[in-house]
Amino acid sequence: MKRTVKTTLEAPALPARNSSLAALLRDLVREEGFGGSALPEVRLMYSTETYPSAPVSYEPSIVIIAQGRKRGRLGNRVFTYDPSNYLVLSLPLPFECETIGTVEEPMLGMAVRVSPTTIAELLLDMDTPASYLEPTGHAIDAMPLTSEVHDAAVRLARCLRSPVEARILGPQIIREMTYWALRGGQGPALRALASPQSNFGQIARALRRMHLDYDQTLDVPSLAREAGMSVSTFHANFKAVTAYPPLRYLQTIRLHKAQVMMVNGVPVAEAANRVGYESPSQFSREFKRLFGGTPKEITSRSRVALSMFS
Repeated sequence: MKRTVKTTLEAPALPARNSSLAALLRDLVREEGFGGSALPEVRLMYSTETYPSAPVSYEPSIVIIAQGRKRGRLGNRVFTYDPSNYLVLSLPLPFECETIGTVEEPMLGMAVRVSPTTIAELLLDMDTPASYLEPTGHAIDAMPLTSEVHDAAVRLARCLRSPVEARILGPQIIREMTYWALRGGQGPALRALASPQSNFGQIARALRRMHLDYDQTLDVPSLAREAGMSVSTFHANFKAVTAYPPLRYLQTIRLHKAQVMMVNGVPVAEAANRVGYESPSQFSREFKRLFGGTPKEITSRSRVALSMFS
């Protein structure tokens, strides 16, 4: 039996410092689920209900929850992000996620996209080479919310109220937030985004290829060759980083992409074809195995648990 590892402590009540952030986000959100903001790098999260664990996929991001909480699971690891802990993802990863919110206290949060270019620029300014430290953590984990990250989040939410302020002030606040994340426990994993020659960086390159060319025929030998690894080394490193074997990861990404298409009105057979499935029946079987329901059943449900892709 696998041992479940919990990486954070849950906060039973909303910390006082987060009440201002929650109020700002409440004024910004327009609908349940993920929504846009005045900046393309920032997406807002809002849920007045509790949703059971379901497959989701986030792009590399810093995710801050001002009220309510989310609980993620990847392999045998469980991580809670809430008003006391923020989530850092250095790679695009599919995982299981539970959302906890109510009408009285809805889940409110923001997801800020992490840019490898910004990380590289910050490392230069910090006089820290990308290869200074080989990553020792996980590609996704929750970290204690520091006052520096929280304060930056409040200022970012405040400037999102004005398109002009968002355009002028927002990018610098996102840069500051990325800096503080680099200084935190997930810093080594984020730093690897700017170090393509590290094992972590080589796997990141393979993941980007999968997300870009998910509708193409991709096989492990070719992905390993592009990463500069043997097949066995690639397979071991890939699973160590993502908790998935390569082909299962690719299958999961294809199904997530198809889910988004179908919610936006694409017919099932067409969505299956667009993501690389030749057989609609095989697509439906694998979709039901992942999401726990048929494509029609899943796409008719709430969009709160939908994936966030670049």
